[in-house]
Amino acid sequence: MTIRVLIADDQELVRTGFKMILDAQPDIEVVAAVADGADAVSEARRLRPDVCLLDIRMPKLDGLEVTRALAGPGVENPMRVVIVTTFDLDEYVYGALRSGATGFLLKDSGPTLLIEAVRAAAVGDALVSPSVTVRLLKHLAQPKPSLPPLNDPLTERELDVVRLIARGRTNQEAAGELFVSLSTIKTHLGSIQAKLGVRNRVGIAAWAWESGVVS
Repeated sequence: MTIRVLIADDQELVRTGFKMILDAQPDIEVVAAVADGADAVSEARRLRPDVCLLDIRMPKLDGLEVTRALAGPGVENPMRVVIVTTFDLDEYVYGALRSGATGFLLKDSGPTLLIEAVRAAAVGDALVSPSVTVRLLKHLAQPKPSLPPLNDPLTERELDVVRLIARGRTNQEAAGELFVSLSTIKTHLGSIQAKLGVRNRVGIAAWAWESGVVS
């Protein structure tokens, strides 16, 4: 199956570079490359790509607004969004992650991580690695002990899974560390997402840092 990707970035050099890297992969095809957020929304809705790769800072609509339009709460059939950030300057990317983005990468992450992020998003996973996503969440998410209690509290085993996800473990790694099957981890993740009201593992990691479950 070919992964269809939309790229949105106001820098032509970035668009061209990303397109060359992704189109060179046998399982990835760039179906659109646009320069502003408004075009990103319209083309994404028209083409329904498997993954939308969005710059956080664009004319007309920024990456946060585009993410809300394509993957935010209340969006029917939300799309899979990966945010591109410079990290140090784009602190509000945290809002994009909480609004439904699957993950993010740094613009200078290199071709391997770019490809990995797209492939992960395409299968409904997220790029949550200690060096990238967790670093951002630690930087941005100040623990808030006053967060309201969950209506349906997490079990101890679910909290174990949350801590591992927040520290960047893959499903397979979490299964190995907890001595359970991969399907058991996936079942736990489904339950955790439902209890927290989040759409993906990035949302789980964000909640973990916010609530002080990990520090």
